[in-house]
Amino acid sequence: MGDWTEKYRPKSLDEVIGNERAIIELRNWASLWYEKIPKKRAVILSGKAGTGKTSSALALANDFGWTAIELNTSDARNAMKIKHVATYGSVNETFSDDGKFISSRQGGRKLIILDEADNLYESTRNTNIDGNDLSDKGGKKAIIDTIKETQQPIILIVNDYYNLIKGKGDVLKNYCKLIKFFNPYSSSVFNLLKKICVKEDIFVDQKVLKTIADRCKGDVRSAINDLQSLCVDKKTVDIRSLNVLGYRDREKDIFNALREIFKTKNVKIIRENLTNLDIDPKLRLLWINENLPKEFIDFNDLANGYNALSKADIFLGRTSKKQNYSLWSYACDIMSGGVATSKTHNYPNDSYNFPTWLREKKANKNQGDIRNLIIEKISKSCHNSKYKGKDYILSYFIHMFRNNTYFAIKMKNKFDFSESEIKYLLGESHKNKLKDILNSPEIMYEKPISKTPIFSEDKKEKMQQSLFDF
Repeated sequence: MGDWTEKYRPKSLDEVIGNERAIIELRNWASLWYEKIPKKRAVILSGKAGTGKTSSALALANDFGWTAIELNTSDARNAMKIKHVATYGSVNETFSDDGKFISSRQGGRKLIILDEADNLYESTRNTNIDGNDLSDKGGKKAIIDTIKETQQPIILIVNDYYNLIKGKGDVLKNYCKLIKFFNPYSSSVFNLLKKICVKEDIFVDQKVLKTIADRCKGDVRSAINDLQSLCVDKKTVDIRSLNVLGYRDREKDIFNALREIFKTKNVKIIRENLTNLDIDPKLRLLWINENLPKEFIDFNDLANGYNALSKADIFLGRTSKKQNYSLWSYACDIMSGGVATSKTHNYPNDSYNFPTWLREKKANKNQGDIRNLIIEKISKSCHNSKYKGKDYILSYFIHMFRNNTYFAIKMKNKFDFSESEIKYLLGESHKNKLKDILNSPEIMYEKPISKTPIFSEDKKEKMQQSLFDF
């Protein structure tokens, strides 16, 4: 199925939903580079996660035919790496993807995009398990120096503008144009989700789309993630599917919580940000467990992360066994702070998956509900208990339903089976009969009376006598 947030990322600024004013400002700033190097050589795109900042920067490069050079501060925050990629790229001319030289005088530009720029630090000491120096030395200063001498447009993307400009970053206000991004209206998100459903050829109840659009609170990325998690291996999604996302209506959703854990090491900040996340620790564990191997590419980091996660699981087990819920805080700290501090590298991944186990459990529960409804209908008609209907009748009923189309059509009419109930009874091996059963004309519900006698007169007399004797 692929990642829908990447698959449906806007290719042009015209496709970005919401933030019309910000898009106009961004396009106007980019147009200045056709005439000369503008006074403000860089722009800062500031706003909450999922509002379209990175998508707008990439769409701008595509619209203007510029080569985009992305640098994520999770990968490189120290001065040496920033100079190697951003600074050298900003002062040199442009080559196309096929190696052709394009002069900046002819409009050839490189757009240098620095994502998560608010995570730059002044100078901190950090080493990995091998003793290698991973210090974030002068990353912010290197960005300032790059902007001062750049011959190419630069975009800094931040969630927290004030975290960027504090300390030495204060001078950035003199060299950068600030463009603020705000949460798009839920109606705009709704229309986007609707278009995605049409392109994926999946029918989703309008109420489901509206609920997702309202609950995402302007975070388009999380809305698309929600939609994709509901549509996995499905062609139809009804309102009942929303139960699995019932806890997503929070100011801090689980996707942002995962970003806090995987992208930072400051345990105090992580704990403060996760305080208002009203999710059972067992569910948190499932989310982290699902996405840990996707995030931690380094085997040592992955082993350390799972070591922390296993210890958290031990505390959760003791909580259940001893009914001592004070241990929950230890489990939460280990699974969040423990995992966060176990990494020695920073990784660029920014998309997370819904827990497979939780999704399968939900699917099995839905199947169980359908089965129970069928048993209830059959047991009521046969005047026996649901227990007998489940253990003695259902298996034979399913066998006949799958192997006798006339019987299936008659039972469908008798019990008023829904499409989902018929799908359950047919199973995957006989799903090709679904259309015939659903679309069967009324005349097929009654078996035609045969003109040929079934029994001879002698046979009838013998049967009647045997019934009388009985």
